[in-house]
Amino acid sequence: MTQTDRTDRPRREESAPDPAGRPGRFLGLRHWGRDGRGSTTWRRGLVLAALALLTAVLLAFHAEIPNSVGNLGSLLETFLPWAGLAVPVLLVAALLRRSATALIALLVPAVLWLNLFGGLLTDKSGGKGDWTVVSHNVAADNTDVPGTVRGLVDSGAQIVALQELAGKALRGYETGLAPAYPYHAVEGTVGLWSKYPIADVTPVDLKMGWTRAFRAQVTTPQGPVAVYVAHLPSVRLKAEGGFTVDQRDVSAQALGDAIQAEPLKKVLLLGDLNGTMNDRSLAPVTSQMRSAQGAAGDGFGFSWPAAFPMARIDQIMSKGALLPVDSRTLPRDGSDHLAVAATYRYA
Repeated sequence: MTQTDRTDRPRREESAPDPAGRPGRFLGLRHWGRDGRGSTTWRRGLVLAALALLTAVLLAFHAEIPNSVGNLGSLLETFLPWAGLAVPVLLVAALLRRSATALIALLVPAVLWLNLFGGLLTDKSGGKGDWTVVSHNVAADNTDVPGTVRGLVDSGAQIVALQELAGKALRGYETGLAPAYPYHAVEGTVGLWSKYPIADVTPVDLKMGWTRAFRAQVTTPQGPVAVYVAHLPSVRLKAEGGFTVDQRDVSAQALGDAIQAEPLKKVLLLGDLNGTMNDRSLAPVTSQMRSAQGAAGDGFGFSWPAAFPMARIDQIMSKGALLPVDSRTLPRDGSDHLAVAATYRYA
């Protein structure tokens, strides 16, 4: 071969490698065309795109998923915010796969999640309140009752509602809270402590055979308020598979009926409802009341389990001319729940 032959042959152009740390190198932007098998960026990642759209369907149509099969609808709605974790996971996979199709498909669940929960990411608290309320499932097996009492007193709340009161622990709460809260009422395993007078205490029948809810009138400086303290039954795993919420749903309807018939215009509900505001099974209650966390919270306010909170099943809700101006969780104590607090003022 002559020198002319060698010089006349077209020379293959080689791209210089990207300097270390450049985004193009990290994302492989020079290789978003065809891969070694000839697939383009639009044909790669179809499975990832399908998973993104499936996530979008769950977010958009969660209310259509039936409870007839293992009560999956309510279970999904309890942990619905966590469905958003699929977006960053699939995003990383789409970038590694260099799939434009998957990236575009991911916009759908991302927009839907922000539409459902984006408002919870901002701090909506503000203004001065008239008084603060706390609700806490103190756990029947709480091994640090004195520590829990200190946390409740330190919260500065004027009204405190407790659930899962039993045995010697009940006496510990009555003794420990008495100096700060001169008025209190206990019915079954739920109780109410207050700096303001309590009257007209009446059990609420949750159709369970024992008392886990009651109604009381608390006379605040701004007037009387009906306060409901409740602990709804928990979701149970059935031996034959799935989850059962039948008893919880019956109790939720009974509680909703009692609140609906309440003669006072200003109403508070404090308690462990074993369900979130998204759970359709709690609609008899949630459809007529305002969540303090949704209206004045900062973040999701997850309250259970205390070691790694994943759901807001402890609720503070109001009805009538009561405006929540702040909502938060309290530091962890000896319970498997976090206490939840809210500050109100008259609208």
